[in-house]
Amino acid sequence: MRKTKLALAIAASTIISTPAFATNGDVLIGLGAQARALGGTGTAAFFGSENALTNPALLGKSQGSEFSIGGTIFMPNVEANGSQSDNDLNIIPEVSMSTRINENLTFGLGMFGSAGMGVDYRDDANLMNAYSNLQLMKFAPTLAFNQDNFGLGFSPVIQYGALDINYDGTALGGGPTGNGMSTDIGYGFNLGGYFDITPEFTVALSYQSAIEMEYKDQISVAAAGFGQTMTDKLEQPEEFKIGASYTMGNWLMTADFKQIMWSKAEGYKDFNWQDQDVYALGAKYSGNNYWVGIGYNYGKDPIDVYGAGAGQIVDMFNNVFFPGIVESHFTAGAGVNLTKNSAIDFALVYADEVSKTIDVSTLMGPGATETTKHSQTGFTVAYRMNF
Repeated sequence: MRKTKLALAIAASTIISTPAFATNGDVLIGLGAQARALGGTGTAAFFGSENALTNPALLGKSQGSEFSIGGTIFMPNVEANGSQSDNDLNIIPEVSMSTRINENLTFGLGMFGSAGMGVDYRDDANLMNAYSNLQLMKFAPTLAFNQDNFGLGFSPVIQYGALDINYDGTALGGGPTGNGMSTDIGYGFNLGGYFDITPEFTVALSYQSAIEMEYKDQISVAAAGFGQTMTDKLEQPEEFKIGASYTMGNWLMTADFKQIMWSKAEGYKDFNWQDQDVYALGAKYSGNNYWVGIGYNYGKDPIDVYGAGAGQIVDMFNNVFFPGIVESHFTAGAGVNLTKNSAIDFALVYADEVSKTIDVSTLMGPGATETTKHSQTGFTVAYRMNF
C-alpha cells in the first residue's frame, strides 16, 4: 500500500502543479477534449478511449486500439471582496487507451485529473491570508462487454487526493493555522450500460460510486480555529448519469443528465452542500477529416447558505476557501485528422461569472458581508492515435 500511494503521489505531482478549480461543484464538466467541447456529455455519445471514466460501457463501440494524451489549461478568475486569488493558471492531465480483445470484449485504461478546487489569498491579510488546495486524480482500468446493439462496462477506480488548508487566524484570537498537505488513496467503481434503439439512436446509464477520502489534520484543524468540531473526511460523492445521442447524417446530437449526491457525502454534507442536477447538451458536425462542435452545461450552485449564527462560519469557509459556485458553461471545439491514424482535438470552455454575497456579521461585526465572484476559462488539447 505504501509503495502504491507513493507511486500515485509522484505521478500526480509531476503533472498537476497547482490546484484545479472544477465546474459542477468541484467536478469537471467533462473528461476529454471531445466531451468538453460538447457540453460535458459522453454518457451515450462515443468519443473513443476518453469514455473510460464517463461511461465504461461505451468502450464496447471501439474498433482496434486507441491511445489519447492531452490536458487542460485551466484559468479560474476568483476574487473575494475585491481581492484577486493568485491561483489563476492550472494544468489538468488526461491519458486514456483502449484495445479490443475480441468481438465482445474491450479493455481500457484512463488516468484523469478529475476534480479539485483552491484559492490563494496569501498576500491579503484582510482575507486571513487564506490558501486552499484540493487535487483529485483517478486511475480506472476498464472492461467492456458488447453485443450487436447493447453493451456493459465496469471500471474499478483508484483515486489519489491531496488537501491543504492554511490561514492566519490572528484576527480571531489565534495565529497561523495549517499543517501542510495531507494525502489519501480511495477506491470506488464506475458501472455503465448502453442500448442502441436504432443504429442512429443510443440511450445509456452510468453510475459512479462514492469514494471515501480522509485528509489528516486538515478540515478538523482549520475548523478548530473557529471554535468548531469537524471531521477530516471529504468523500467524493456518488453520481448518477443518463444520456442519449442521435446521429443524423454528418450531425451528432447528444444530451446528458447527471445528479451529484453532495448531501450524502461525508464532509460536503457538513459544509451544507446540496445534491446538484446537471444538464448538458452538445452538437457535433463531422466532415472529411475534421469535426466541429458546440455545447452547453448547467448545474445550479450546490452550496446552501445558513445565513445566521454559527452557520456563518461554514458559509465563510465555502465562499472564501472553496467557492464552487459557477453554473452556466458555454463550450466549443474542433478536431482534425493529421494522418490516417492520428488526430488532434481542441476544446474551449467558458463559465460565466457568478457573484455570491454572504453575511459574516457574527465573525466580523454588525453589517459585515463577504462577496465572492467566480468565472472560468479552460482550453483543452488532446492527441489521438488509432492502430
